[in-house]
Amino acid sequence: MKRYTINLWLLLLIAMIAFGCKEDKLAPLEKSGNPPGTVSNVVVKSGPGKAQLSYTLPDDKDLLYVKAVYALANGTQMEVKSSYYDNTLTVEGFGDTNEHEVKLYAVNRSEVASAPVSVMIKPEENPIWGVFRSLKASPDFGGLKVIANNPALADLAIEILVESQGKYTPTTRNIYTSAADIDVSARGMDTIPFNFAITIRDRWLNYSDTLFTTITPFYETAIPKSGYKAVKLPTDVDLHTATALTGLWDGDLDGWPRVLMTSSAVLTPQWITFDIGKSALLSRIVIWDYPEYLNGRTYFYGGNLLDFEIWGSDNPPSDGSFTNWVKLGTFRSQKPSKSAYGVNTNDDIAIGQAGLNYTFDLGTPKVRYLRIKSIKNWQGTTFMSIGELQVYGDPR
Repeated sequence: MKRYTINLWLLLLIAMIAFGCKEDKLAPLEKSGNPPGTVSNVVVKSGPGKAQLSYTLPDDKDLLYVKAVYALANGTQMEVKSSYYDNTLTVEGFGDTNEHEVKLYAVNRSEVASAPVSVMIKPEENPIWGVFRSLKASPDFGGLKVIANNPALADLAIEILVESQGKYTPTTRNIYTSAADIDVSARGMDTIPFNFAITIRDRWLNYSDTLFTTITPFYETAIPKSGYKAVKLPTDVDLHTATALTGLWDGDLDGWPRVLMTSSAVLTPQWITFDIGKSALLSRIVIWDYPEYLNGRTYFYGGNLLDFEIWGSDNPPSDGSFTNWVKLGTFRSQKPSKSAYGVNTNDDIAIGQAGLNYTFDLGTPKVRYLRIKSIKNWQGTTFMSIGELQVYGDPR
């Protein structure tokens, strides 16, 4: 009897496993072959490269969603869905201002669609065209500078192609941005003339016209850190007792105390001064913020620079004033994820570890001494916590 009981339990276990291993098949929760009614009273509101459709839902208790089906000019078939809780949806991705047909279907819980309701939409101009009309390209240190206006805050790619053996070929220097005021440099190029082709693309693969231009990049090199020296002028802020200015160029990006931290007791704008060892026409500075110990290491936090200025001089006055100094740039640190204070995404960490690039204004004179002026840090006060920096330019 005991053996019979054990065998019975074994058979039940095998049956349960076999039942659990059967392939699951997704299917509608309800089965009805009757299509729902159609949407009605469709109103079209055009927008840049898109249109919003509002409508009256059919009076069907098993209605699940409404979908719009349409095609883009490049042949891509699009489908957008909106649940029965809402009575609007947006169709987007249009690269022109022509009329386009959109078909609206009501779909029930059995995934049965209604008869289509056809509407014609006429989108406004895609943002790529306004950005293209404002597009300007000019020489920059080690590459080219691209400037444009993007008031719609559209997610765009600025594709940069370069002529090689009579053909324009893609580069790895494309610019991806949704900024309102685009001001970006593509670097890493030799100081010889390049024939560029620049075009604007959105995420639906709509392209603007092409800007053709010939640009010769300015010479740029890293100013050797071996020549950097600490300077203390009368108005410079005091430092945290455990750190020194030399922590800015000792090659250690984030190891305490081989970093710079200034006095947290000073709540007004504060600054530090240092010597880069030689007079140079400066192009940019890379700053590695010191990551505080919070949930691991956290960037865009505490004394990391948020709003700040960088000044340069070839002959700073001994009284510590800003006489004989020229402002090289006014900057604001940008957190890639725009997440909450104290929260870092993988992108935030990667950008922080790579260092933040800040480009100086073109046309400034040669300087040897730099002054970093903190207006506000990420904490909302003014003390600075910087792990490392590197200055670039032309010292010839």
